[in-house]
Amino acid sequence: MARRLDVTGADGVRLAAWDFTPGAAPQAGPGVLLLHGLMGHAAHWSPAVERLAAAAHSDAAAGPPHRPRTVALDQRGHGHSDKPPTASFTREAYVADAAAAVEQLGLGPVTLIGHSMGALTAWQLAAERPDLVHALVICDMRASALGAASQREWRDWFRRWPTPFPSLDAVRRWFGEDDPWVERPNPARGAFFAEVMAEHPDGWRPVFDPEQMLTSRETWVHDAHWESLAQVRCPTLVVRGLDGELGRAEAQEMVRVLPHGAYAEIPDAGHLLHYEHADAWREAVGPFLNGVLTA
Repeated sequence: MARRLDVTGADGVRLAAWDFTPGAAPQAGPGVLLLHGLMGHAAHWSPAVERLAAAAHSDAAAGPPHRPRTVALDQRGHGHSDKPPTASFTREAYVADAAAAVEQLGLGPVTLIGHSMGALTAWQLAAERPDLVHALVICDMRASALGAASQREWRDWFRRWPTPFPSLDAVRRWFGEDDPWVERPNPARGAFFAEVMAEHPDGWRPVFDPEQMLTSRETWVHDAHWESLAQVRCPTLVVRGLDGELGRAEAQEMVRVLPHGAYAEIPDAGHLLHYEHADAWREAVGPFLNGVLTA
């Protein structure tokens, strides 16, 4: 059971963090900070964290398992964290929030693991505050610009959501089967979105504000991020799902640009690689994490 921790982010925004570390008391010293993607929340990391903990336990015969303090952050506008005014959803605010979590929870120098938008936040923090970051894992996030057409597609997609949903089963069915963006049935995707719905008198709605999600995306979708990526000096793993949003050629170029980059991919995985294929994700990132966490 994760323990809730409170963090004060940029401009006084209250952020919820969740400590997944086994044991009754928080540990001090370098740890791991997990940053979810757009529309996600901290608990989406649970399957991946459980697999990493199980792997550490199974390796105990070779010595005591190394279990660093592992914390996942509900980023602003997501999960149990505050939903400040839309103008507050800037790249600078997201990065400052992550830095605040590292400093206030005593996690530094931290190993950052980010998915999608959370991965961008992670590498921007690593570039700006190398003193805080020991290592980095980038999960299925592109460094190239996606452009205005992509932003329009997302706005149209939000408008097609049949909210409010009458039930969580309806949520799972729409996001896992009926959504026009779904090429084939994907129960894991349906479950992913069911986790970020809350019940209201008229039905189930997302815990986030779609307009705020669009604003968050607006701040990075038009720009390329190769320059900040090249400024990351710590060991970095770029991991992609074979059917995800980050193509192999771009991922390998990201590895080339990184001063200390490495590459991994997960067969049969899509964008939600850590959530829908937690075992394969652990196999892909585990060796890298073992190396940097015991260094």
